[in-house]
Amino acid sequence: MKSKSSHFPNLSRWFWLKLNHKSREWLGLSSICLAASILFGLNLGETTLRDWDEGIVASVAREIWRSFDNGNNWLYPTINGGQPYWNKPPLVHWLIACAYSWFGVNEFSTRIFPAMLSALSVPLLYGIGKEIFTESKAVIFSTLVYLTLLPVARHGRLAMLDGAIVCFLNLTIWFLLRSRRHLRNLLGVGLGLGLICLTKGIMLGLLLGAIAVLFIAWDCPRLLKNRWFWQAIILGIIPVLLWYGLQYSRYGSEFLGISLGDQTFSRIWSSVNDREGSPWYYLLEILKYTFPWLLFLPGGVLSAFTNRSSSWAKLTLVWSGVYLVTISLMATKLPWYVFPIYPALSLLTGANLTKIWHSGKKYPVIWRIIFIILSLACYVASIWFGLLSPTPDFNLLLVLGIMAVTLTIATVMLLRQSRQFIVTLFIGLYVAFLLFFSGSHWVWELAEAYPVKPVAAMLKQATPPQQIIYTSYSYYRPSLNFYSDRVIVPINHEELTNHWQHKQPIYFLIEPSLSEQLHLEPRQVLGASNQWQLITKKN
Repeated sequence: MKSKSSHFPNLSRWFWLKLNHKSREWLGLSSICLAASILFGLNLGETTLRDWDEGIVASVAREIWRSFDNGNNWLYPTINGGQPYWNKPPLVHWLIACAYSWFGVNEFSTRIFPAMLSALSVPLLYGIGKEIFTESKAVIFSTLVYLTLLPVARHGRLAMLDGAIVCFLNLTIWFLLRSRRHLRNLLGVGLGLGLICLTKGIMLGLLLGAIAVLFIAWDCPRLLKNRWFWQAIILGIIPVLLWYGLQYSRYGSEFLGISLGDQTFSRIWSSVNDREGSPWYYLLEILKYTFPWLLFLPGGVLSAFTNRSSSWAKLTLVWSGVYLVTISLMATKLPWYVFPIYPALSLLTGANLTKIWHSGKKYPVIWRIIFIILSLACYVASIWFGLLSPTPDFNLLLVLGIMAVTLTIATVMLLRQSRQFIVTLFIGLYVAFLLFFSGSHWVWELAEAYPVKPVAAMLKQATPPQQIIYTSYSYYRPSLNFYSDRVIVPINHEELTNHWQHKQPIYFLIEPSLSEQLHLEPRQVLGASNQWQLITKKN
């Protein structure tokens, strides 16, 4: 008969193994947090803010920052020197304004909070995976797929609202999954939905909230009958209703017409700013930017349909299916609208990669063919941009070279039937992304128009603060407004001539040849930059 003392070694061994497992888990989560923070936080301040969302968000945040001591712009946000800003609620703008007070007004302080919220969405997806997968590799693979998706890493670093939305969506889903065991987590569901509404408005909150309700109705319908579920949601949206109520009390029905009408629900049936596209617009966006993980997504979708009685399958099918169909039917099409679908696609892909890891089946020939084609394209592009181009770029040489080598090694591993090709892709993509974001090409939209900083410096030097300046450029550039701290309004040639004749003082930002063509006399040239002239009428 064994003595009681003989149990102590076994107990100690059990305790050590449990502690070791927990330590390994915390080490893995800490590593993911660190990797996400580095990737999303690297080199944020070295690249100019891009047009539209970054320029608009930065301008609104700056006006909130300026009013911290003697105004209430934080509650009633404005833009362009005092015009009410009704496009989106100001949660992210508040955070950026705080960053301005700590770090000054610059690109880094503009992007740091949106980027860190995007980074936080990575461990939150890890938490979602822990709730729905029984296999730890599926959790890790899903998280790493999400981290190494180009649209997630790139858009998440920008001073936009979408990284925050995905963070709050992941937070909502994580709390929702945990609430199946502990009802107190329902408070987190209400909190997450409230943060979504305070970031991008009620319409998106309704859509993402509907996805959560549809999932729980399929997976755990008893929660819908629990009064705490609905009370938590009501509690979460009270701050949202208060903010909208304050705007209505100050601005009246005009606010509702623009904020909830023109800038929100009208996007469903009409195109805003001529941003329209076909019903498959977002499918093409996913096809363009999700390689190489796109190769493994169809298998994940098929596996989800096969195992649709499982919670992970229900969640990913409802999340990806409902969201994709909804945004595809909307009239307004913008590339970043697809962002909230990427966590669900990552979970699907991670589930399939786990299946591949354990299957031992021969890998499809098409994978090798695609990897060979992609690697050859990367080799050619690397040589061209790094050596043969009229303006060689060492950063692109390294990025494309690493991608080419990564895909080559993965191809060899596929030929050898080695499952380590998955690990190779994760490491290679992460290193390539680090190098890519250390350069300036990651905001490639900047190449679509003239650089704003030199022109903004000229405008700032030669015109009074908050001055309205008319330009012959074809479209509105919020980034130029931000850097110049002026309001630059694009108008056509007829309006330019009319304004020149009837307004005083008047400032035009136009091409030198156009001032001759329109006979803008008498004029004084105040400055020139990037083939643009700043002129005013002589007294």
